[in-house]
Amino acid sequence: MIVVVDDRDLVKKGYTSLFGREGVPSAGFDTAEFSEWVNTAAETDLAAVEAFLIGQGDHTLNLPRTIRDRSQAPVIAVSDTPSLESTLAFFDSGVDDVVRKPVHPREILARAAAIRRRLKALSHHTDIGPIRVYSDGRDPEIEGTTFALPRRERRILEYLVANRGRRVTKQQIFNAIYGIFDEDVEENVVESHISKLRKKLRKRLNYDPIDSKRFLGYMIDWD
Repeated sequence: MIVVVDDRDLVKKGYTSLFGREGVPSAGFDTAEFSEWVNTAAETDLAAVEAFLIGQGDHTLNLPRTIRDRSQAPVIAVSDTPSLESTLAFFDSGVDDVVRKPVHPREILARAAAIRRRLKALSHHTDIGPIRVYSDGRDPEIEGTTFALPRRERRILEYLVANRGRRVTKQQIFNAIYGIFDEDVEENVVESHISKLRKKLRKRLNYDPIDSKRFLGYMIDWD
């Protein structure tokens, strides 16, 4: 999920709509709402955030350090003013990157992925057994051959691989795939997506690498 922080409603709605078209859940806050939320949000909610995108607001430059107290997700600033002074002010405030408008949501996602790779010293892909999962939106591969998946199933596989060896709950998967504020989608839809994903993996591998335990959640691993 991408969290957009800007005091302008039109900007917030614009970005959340653009991310939605890319299949990425997002949520918009003004600076006052965001400060309250980020200081009180549950750890599971914050863990679902892939990146924070901050724009204009009365307290914008105070946000990065507030975020760092609760999350290590990338913080990207969007600058409306193409000046050295504003760019330096953003970096001084603690952001990880600064982009200038107009910027495509795919560029923001790519920059966020690059920041996460640097922070975690990861490559642009992760291999688990014969499965290779990319962090830049590409379809995964199995034994070097593209394994095409619908967007939701691909993102679930990416999330499971990112947390490989660790069990994650249905709620955590839902938050990561749909966002923590999507009340129009039932949480049980995750079970349907995972069931379809497991059938496709089993058909391709003759083995189901996703282990599930009732009340504990799901885990992907390869012995």
